[in-house]
Amino acid sequence: MSGGDKKKVTRRALLGGIAALAPAMALAQQQPAPQPGPQPGSPRRQPADTGPPIVVFVHGNGDSSALWINNIWRFEANGYKRSQLFAIDFAYPSARREDAKPELFRSSAEEQTKELATFVAHALKATGRRKVALVGSSRGGNAIRSYLKNGGGAQFVSHAVLCGTPNKGVVNSDSLLVGSEFNGAYTFLKELNAGPDDLIPGVEMMAIRSDTNDKFSQPDGRFIGAPGKPTGVGYDSSGLRGARNVILDGLDHREVAFNKLAFGAMFEFITGKPAGNLFITQEPLPVLNGKVTGVADGGAYTNLAVAEAEVEIFEVDAKTGERKTTTPVHRKVTGEDGAWGPFVAKSDAYYEFVLRMAAQPITHTYRSPFLRSSDVVHLRPAVFAKGDETAAAVVTMSRPRGYFGVGRDKFSLDGKVPPGINDGVPGVSTGKLTFEPGPRTVLAVFNNETIPARTWPVKDNHLVIAEFLN
Repeated sequence: MSGGDKKKVTRRALLGGIAALAPAMALAQQQPAPQPGPQPGSPRRQPADTGPPIVVFVHGNGDSSALWINNIWRFEANGYKRSQLFAIDFAYPSARREDAKPELFRSSAEEQTKELATFVAHALKATGRRKVALVGSSRGGNAIRSYLKNGGGAQFVSHAVLCGTPNKGVVNSDSLLVGSEFNGAYTFLKELNAGPDDLIPGVEMMAIRSDTNDKFSQPDGRFIGAPGKPTGVGYDSSGLRGARNVILDGLDHREVAFNKLAFGAMFEFITGKPAGNLFITQEPLPVLNGKVTGVADGGAYTNLAVAEAEVEIFEVDAKTGERKTTTPVHRKVTGEDGAWGPFVAKSDAYYEFVLRMAAQPITHTYRSPFLRSSDVVHLRPAVFAKGDETAAAVVTMSRPRGYFGVGRDKFSLDGKVPPGINDGVPGVSTGKLTFEPGPRTVLAVFNNETIPARTWPVKDNHLVIAEFLN
């Protein structure tokens, strides 16, 4: 379907198409992750554009390529090779509070545009292809639009899919988020949105958005710390004028990129045919790898590799979270590339990842089983929040690929709904509880996922995370 098709597709229509899906296609072999490469215009092998486009995934504000793990697995389960799938890690993923004002360890919209151009050039050179399909979540869509319109990217891109990107802004205001990249009244978005539509000649464009459940497409400023104040934007702020707009009812700001329905929409748009399988096909012995990244001064995460970090992995009991052995099944001290693997796992096993690095808490991350091989299992340290130091133990349940929807989802931590998870539009991806002294099991539940974790003492510099896959 052409980028000029204005037809809107609802979740109901998409579900109707899923019922007729064909059997799954052949699985693909895991390949090493690409590394950043040369600038656009560098010499490339003779292009060989056969088959569907290669895909470059572009993460959102403060995030990393790790969030795309399920999308990558689903593309693999539908015939893509790992070597055809790329996911960028912006060095400084968090946006400046004022885009034009330099801010240490944060990036401007222009800086992300240039970094994306470099990465796309590498993907083209590595594959010998002429064009890529770009898929962006949230702020990642800003970089994509800017690259296409201002960075010469249109000649290198066949398809662009923007998921939950605040294309018209989180606000359009002269008094809220002044100077922010996310303000529709600021120069960056104002220039991107100039003209009768949002199309880029030669590029197929699609937006995937929520109906009314995207926390950053709201007429009220509740989620930007200004409750009761009008934002100047509506529920359709993440849509694209003139493009194909897919509306997934009930999904939140992150789920419109990482939910299986979002995958189904992006796969069909990019390849021209429905996905044969929306689920993740299991491998018995997945090979896992990733890199350790850190926290800069001021609390902003970076995606820069951290050397001399120690990673230990323990297999744990699926019901109690207790370690099955006293010695780790894997241990490594990272080098300059930050890589903590490879590690051959079992796809039905639960694991505890222990991360030790200088000047940061010892972080224990309990994970759902890994169904397939992946090289984007990145590790970051947890950070102490105000008040944590007075607790005996702290456990946080985390959902990086979505928010907790009260009434929509079944979720609990130690049998309770943690404080701070709001009603209405899903707006929180973590929940935290504190515990009394003494080791014990804590169960984190989200719909069909249950993760067993163990408490560890704050006084000895430990923090615990139960991280959901879905």
